[in-house]
Order: sequence, then structure tokens, then C-alpha cells
Amino acid sequence: MSQVKANVDTSKCLVELRNIKKSFGGVRAVDDVSMTLYPGEVVAVLGHNGAGKSTLMKMLAGAYPIDSGDVIISGEKAHVRSPADAQNFGIETIYQTLALADNLDSVSNLFLGRELLTKWRTLDDHRMDAEARKVFHRLNKNFTNVRIPVRRLSGGQRQVVAISRAIYFNARILIMDEPTAALGPEETAMVGNLVRQLKAEGVGIFLISHDMHDVFALSDRLVVMKNGKSLGMYKTSDVTEDEVLGMIISGKQPVGKPQTDRSVQ
Repeated sequence: MSQVKANVDTSKCLVELRNIKKSFGGVRAVDDVSMTLYPGEVVAVLGHNGAGKSTLMKMLAGAYPIDSGDVIISGEKAHVRSPADAQNFGIETIYQTLALADNLDSVSNLFLGRELLTKWRTLDDHRMDAEARKVFHRLNKNFTNVRIPVRRLSGGQRQVVAISRAIYFNARILIMDEPTAALGPEETAMVGNLVRQLKAEGVGIFLISHDMHDVFALSDRLVVMKNGKSLGMYKTSDVTEDEVLGMIISGKQPVGKPQTDRSVQ
């Protein structure tokens, strides 16, 4: 695991999801699920489609209301009722679709809905351009074509824009939904490097993924969900790919493998 900066206290929990429940009609989509996330770690959240993982993360992101249970952020109970609430708590989400405006350039996408203004309350295009170039350069020094529509960018470059939007606005908790889906090997490696860089800066990441390579290359702990329930949290290094697949497919928990509520040491 990357070394976290000295000023980041990795002993204090960033997020605790405690006994979270969510139903849609008579279907219990999330059934009494608890998990934790610490600074500078990646927790992979796995499961078949319909297992409840995306619903759980959407509640943390403020997209769905929570039926019951608590969200604890940095030791304090948090009421996350909307995406704006989530952003105020330092939670940002990068969806698989990236939610970028294809007709706008990278700078405009970075500040979309949160534009910087001059003292005359007009758009501060010069400052936004300068700030955007700094954050893009921080993640990818070769990313310079920031003024073309994002529909003309590669998948990896689009991920840079989406991740930059999160970290510019000081995300401490990042939800990444299938970040390497539909990317080639080179761009997948680039996204992996971005994740490791964010870990090194103390960002906590929930990683929703079906890609076992990503899970074992990037995550410190993992949670498998099935039928709305959590099958437990495990250190990624303590389980094998076959054991994880067994949990996903049949709900079979690995024998003799201890569960853990954290892994940053």
C-alpha cells in the first residue's frame, strides 16, 4: 500500500455505515449492512447485479434516502439527504458513465455547476482555466488538450477529468463505480496509478467493480454483497480470487479467514 502523508491520521475512521437498510416496495435492496472506510485505503464492494452494492453507495452519495441506519463521517453522525449534502461532507462519486457533458471542454466540465466567479459576479474564465490545468497536471502531466470537447478525449483522459472534479473540490471520500470499464490496458493502468496517488494523499475510496484484477491490485479490503446482505469484510490479502468468486456466486464464506473492520496499518 502507498505511504500516506504524515499529516493524515489513518487511525480515525472516515466513514462508518451502520445497519443500513433500504427497501423498494417489498424488496429489501440493502438489508442491515455495515462497513467502514479509513483514510488512504480502498474498500472494494462486490456482488452480482442486484446484490445491493450500488444502492448502498447511492445512499452514501445522497442519491437515495436511507430507510434506517446511520452514516458516521469522521466520528460524527451525518444526515446525507442529497448529493449536495454528500459534497458538503467531502463525498464525491465517479459513476461508470462519468456524468460528463460531452459538448463542453474539460475546464467547463471540471467546474460545471460550481463555476468560479469574479468580484463582479461574472464567470472567471481565466482563473478556472489556470486552476483546471493545475489539477489536471497533478494527475497526468501529459494531459494538455483541455479545451477540446470531452467527447473527443480518450477514456483515460475522461477519467482524469472526472477524478479531477472530485479532488479539486476536496473530496475525502470517493465512490468509484467501475472506473476501468471499457478501457484498454494502458488506460486501465493509468486509472490504477491515479487511485494509488489518491490513496497516498489520504483519500478513502469505495471501489465498485466486477474486475477481479482491479480488486486485487487496488483494494486493501473487500466486501461481498448478496441479496442485499453483506457477507463480511475481509483483508484482500487474506482471500483468494476463487474464494471471492465463491462468495459472489453462491454466498459461500471462506473457511478460516478472519473478518476485519479495517486494514490500514
